[in-house]
Amino acid sequence: MSFTETLAAALAPLGRQAIPYIDEAGDPSRPLLLHTYRPNGFTEDSPVVIVQHGMKRNGDEYRDFWIPAADRHKLLIVAPTFGDDEYPGASLYNNGHVLAEDGAVRPRHQWGYEVPARVFGLLREAGITRRARAHLFGHSAGGQFGHRLASTQPLTSFEAIAVGNPGWYTLPTLDRRFPEGMGGIGLADGAVEALLAYPLLLLAGEQDIETSGPSLPANPEAVAQGAHRYARAAHYLAAGQREAERRGITCRWRLQSVPHIGHDGAAMSRVCASLWFEGTMPPDNILAEWGGQSSL
Repeated sequence: MSFTETLAAALAPLGRQAIPYIDEAGDPSRPLLLHTYRPNGFTEDSPVVIVQHGMKRNGDEYRDFWIPAADRHKLLIVAPTFGDDEYPGASLYNNGHVLAEDGAVRPRHQWGYEVPARVFGLLREAGITRRARAHLFGHSAGGQFGHRLASTQPLTSFEAIAVGNPGWYTLPTLDRRFPEGMGGIGLADGAVEALLAYPLLLLAGEQDIETSGPSLPANPEAVAQGAHRYARAAHYLAAGQREAERRGITCRWRLQSVPHIGHDGAAMSRVCASLWFEGTMPPDNILAEWGGQSSL
């Protein structure tokens, strides 16, 4: 049985599934797991949301964060999970396994950032969706993954990309080497300009202001972007706006400040779903109720 047949069979029932996935077109030596949810009412024309988990590699929990929105808006949720055993450390997940241990650039088809578009292509081949493009959301380490995907990949597979509370950012310049910037990995001016022109949604929790801790990147390049994640989001937006002005183009990114919320993947998932599928922020009193939680 081909994988598309396996995928079609696994996603035929409603509810949660955990589907083993070997990325044959990328790095088949490092298996992944697709945590999925199909709600009642989903059709081939309903939206597909690809969700990138945080540093805990908890794709199952991130899928579950999206279930209320999936039920309400008939969304298919797919959370590709990069397990710690197969993708240990930030370099193999957050930084997309772009660089080998010796600093050499690995073949593009083996970069982790190619996985979401390939998974979406398989969903189309399996007849699960007729949509031309998917939504992609990532939080924390998944937010690092998501904006670096947007920095390095063709974006024709994605109708919307949102990242929440990344620990630090790859700046939109070829003058700094990856992952601090986009330089040294074979990208050209067109990649920078495509990123700046894309309507990237940056979600920043106003209470995500811890200045130390095991999950907050403390490398000099990250610290130079701000004392905490909330400040680093503003730094990234400003860097994009400056680079766009220098190039004579428009930066189409949007920074959405989220009151009351700290480093909370569940709350940020709900905020993103509300913005995408209801066209509005959740009410302030609801955000206040969600505040004070923490999930990576």
